[in-house]
Amino acid sequence: MSDKPHKAEVEKFDKLKLKKTQTQEKNALPSKETIEQEKQAGSQK
Repeated sequence: MSDKPHKAEVEKFDKLKLKKTQTQEKNALPSKETIEQEKQAGSQK
């Protein structure tokens, strides 16, 4: 058997029961200044 839901189950799904969530994006990339500082610190070793 397949783990996928049947088409009838998807059609009768009530999306009004879903809760509204707030998404927050996280910027994991370092800033240009941070990169330059790390480059300078690395070249001094």
